[in-house]
Amino acid sequence: MPPLPGSGLRPRALALLLTPLLALAPGAAPAQETIALDEISVAGASPAGPAFGVAAPPGSAPSVIERPVGEIVTGIGRQDVIANRPATSVGQVLVNSPGVSVRQGNGPRDVVVSIRGNNARSTGVIKNMVVLEDGFVVTQADGASRFDLTDPRAYSRIDVFRGPQSPLFGNYATGGAIAFRTRTGREIGGYEIGTDAGSFGYLNHYFTVGGVSGPYEVSLFASDFRLNGFQDHASANTQTVNLLASYTPTPDNRFTLKVINNLVDVDLPARSSLAQYRINPYQRGCASAATAAVGCTTFNLFRNGAFGATVPVTADEGAFGRNDRRTLIAGRWEHDIDANTTWRTQVGFDERNFDQPFYTTSSRGSYPSYNVLSDITHRTQAFGLPVVGYAALSYSAIDNHIALYNRAPYGGPRLGALVSNQEALQSNLGGRARAEIALSEQWTGVVGVSAENTWLTGRTLTYGYSAGGTSQALARIDRSFLNVAPELALVYRPDDSLAFRGRVATGYATPAANVLFVTPAGVPGNNTDLRTQTNLGFDLGADWSPLPDLRLSLTGFYEFFRNEFVTQSPGAGLLSYTFNAPASEHRGIEAGAEWAFSPGWRAFAAYGLNDQFYTRYVEQLSAGSLTARFDRAGRLIPGVPAHQLLARIGYDQPTGPFKGLGAFVEAVYQDGFFLDNANLLRAPGYAILNANIHYDTDLVGAYAKRLSLYVEVRNLLNATYIASAQPLANSISAVTGLQNGAGVLATTTGSIFAGAPRSVVGGMKLAF
Repeated sequence: MPPLPGSGLRPRALALLLTPLLALAPGAAPAQETIALDEISVAGASPAGPAFGVAAPPGSAPSVIERPVGEIVTGIGRQDVIANRPATSVGQVLVNSPGVSVRQGNGPRDVVVSIRGNNARSTGVIKNMVVLEDGFVVTQADGASRFDLTDPRAYSRIDVFRGPQSPLFGNYATGGAIAFRTRTGREIGGYEIGTDAGSFGYLNHYFTVGGVSGPYEVSLFASDFRLNGFQDHASANTQTVNLLASYTPTPDNRFTLKVINNLVDVDLPARSSLAQYRINPYQRGCASAATAAVGCTTFNLFRNGAFGATVPVTADEGAFGRNDRRTLIAGRWEHDIDANTTWRTQVGFDERNFDQPFYTTSSRGSYPSYNVLSDITHRTQAFGLPVVGYAALSYSAIDNHIALYNRAPYGGPRLGALVSNQEALQSNLGGRARAEIALSEQWTGVVGVSAENTWLTGRTLTYGYSAGGTSQALARIDRSFLNVAPELALVYRPDDSLAFRGRVATGYATPAANVLFVTPAGVPGNNTDLRTQTNLGFDLGADWSPLPDLRLSLTGFYEFFRNEFVTQSPGAGLLSYTFNAPASEHRGIEAGAEWAFSPGWRAFAAYGLNDQFYTRYVEQLSAGSLTARFDRAGRLIPGVPAHQLLARIGYDQPTGPFKGLGAFVEAVYQDGFFLDNANLLRAPGYAILNANIHYDTDLVGAYAKRLSLYVEVRNLLNATYIASAQPLANSISAVTGLQNGAGVLATTTGSIFAGAPRSVVGGMKLAF
C-alpha cells in the first residue's frame, strides 16, 4: 500500500479514515465530490451506466457495486465481445479481463472461471468467488455457482472484481466477484431475433424484447442452444429464460423482479489421461469398449451395480451425462428515504435440481437456497469531508439433499446400488459496512469490514456391499465458523488522466457440506475437519490515460492464504476430494490496455501473471501397509497457469457506404501448469488464434430497424490443446513406499478434456 501523504492530506482526514465506525455514518455528499476511479475496461465499454436492474431516477444513490472506489474492477462491454460475434459461452467473454482464466467444465456452457487462479483447480462448480446478476446473488449459500444458465447474448456489461472481496460480498469472495448486468428495457427498445450456426452441429436461436411504458420497464431474453460436439458423446441441449422487470410507482420507490430458468441436458465425454490425450485427444472411435480405438478412455462399472466383477465401458456405453434444472426468482424494493439515503431489501429463491449419471457414480438431488439482503447507502459530510457510507445485513441458507448411486453398465444411464445419502443444512448470517471518504481534492480513502457466522449441520450415510451383505457407516457434522474481514484502500488522483491506488483486504470461504463428506480416498465418508480458507491481499496499481484514446492499467498483488482449499482427483472414477493446505502465497501482475490509435482502429490486451506456491504443507500418502510424508513447501500449486494473455486488434469502417463493416483478429495464450502437488507432471500450454468479420447497419425505410451479420473462425490454425485438466493426487508404490513418477500420473485417467479444433460459426440478428 502506498505511504500516507504529507501536507496534501488534511490532518483530521487521517483520524477519520482509521475509524471503521464511520462506515455506518449517515449523510450524503454530492456525487462529483467523491473521487471514483474505474479500472480500464479492456472490452472498450465504460463501467458507468444505470443502476443494476432499475431505470433509476436521476439523483438516486447507485448500488455500492456500481462504481466502488479503490476496488480492482474491470468492466467488459459488448463491442467485439458479445454484440458482433457468436460468443458460445461466457468464458469467451470473461477472458477479456486481466487476471481471469477459463477452463472447460462438464458441458459446453459449463465453463470454470478463475480469478487470480483461485478456482483453477475446479472441474465444474465455481468456487472462491461471488456471482451476481442485476445486483441479485446467484451464488448459492454453499458458495457454489455454475455458468450453464449464463447465455452471453443476454448481457450488456460484466464487471470483474479481483482480489479478496469479503468486506463487500461476504463469504466465498476470496478470489473476487463477477457482476453480470442484463440489458434493460430501455437499452433494447423493441425486440430482436437472432440465430447462430456453425461447426459440430452448433445452433443457437435467441430472442430479446424490452421497453419502457410509464413506470414499468421490462426486458426478456430466451435462447435455445444445441450442439453435437467435436468429441464422441458430447451433444448438448440447453434452454434459458432470463427476465428483468421493474416498477417505479413514485420517484423514491422502485421494485425489481428477476427470474432465471435454465434446463441442461448434455452428454459428457470421458476425461482422459495425458497419455491418452496425446494419442486420441478428441476421444473418437470410442463408441464401444470392445472395438475402441487406441487412446480411448474406459471406466470400470460393477457388473451387478454393487460389488465384485467389473466391466469396462466407454462414455457412450455408460450414457454419461447431466440433466439439470436451475430456477431463480428474486425481488427487490428500493426506497429513497431522503435525497441522500437509499434503503434496499431483496429476497431470492434459488434451486439447483440435478441428475448426473456420469463416470462410476450417479448423483441425484436438489439444493434449494434462500437469501435475504437489506442494505442502506448514505451520503453525508463528516468533519467537513464528503462520505459515502454503506451498511448491509445478509442471511442465506441452503438445504442439501443428495443421493449417490453406483452406475450399472449398459442399457442407458442405469443406476446400481445406493452408495450414500446426504442431508445437510448450511446457513450464513452476517453484516458488512463500508465508507468512501473524500480526504482531499486528490485523495480518497476506503475503510470496510465484514463479519459473518456460518452454521453447518448434517449427516451422510454410506453403504458398502459384499457377498457377505451390506454395511453402513454414518458421518455427522455440526460445525460453526465465525469470520471477520477488514479492508483499507487509498486512491490518489493527481489529475484526470492518472490515478494510483493501494489496497489491503481480506477474504474468507467456509467449507461446504458436500466436501466434508468425501474422503481423500475419493469415496463418501468423513472429511469433517476442514477449516475456513482465509487470505490477506495487498494490491498496488495505477491507471493512466496519456492520450485521449489510450488507457493503460497495471496492478501488482501479493496474497497470503491460510488453510487454502485444494481439490484434486485420487484417480479414475473416484470423487474429487478437498483438503486444507496450511499456508500458501499467491502473487502476480495484471495489465490491461486499450488504444484507438487511428479512426476505426482499436487494439486491446489483457494479461495476467500468477506465481502461486505452498509455503507450509506436508502431504501424507499411503499404499498398502506403507505410509510416507512429503514436504511440498516451495512447490507450485497445481492447476494454475503462470501466464494468461488475450490480445486483439480490429477495424470498423466509421463512414461511407461501408460504414459498419469491420473485422478483428485475436490471440489467446495460456501457459502450461503442473497437475500434481509434487510438480512431476505438467499439462502443456496453448495459443489459439480467432478471426472475425462483421457488418452492422441501420435499415432505413425497412420493417426492421437494424441488421447485424457476423462470421468467426475460432482456433484458426487448428491447434490441438487442453481445455481442461483436473489436478491429480500423487501416490506411492505399495512395494517400495517411494513416490510414483510422472509416468504413473500420465496414465491416470479422469483428468483431461481437449479443446475444440478449428470451427466456423456465423450468425445474424435483426432488431425491430
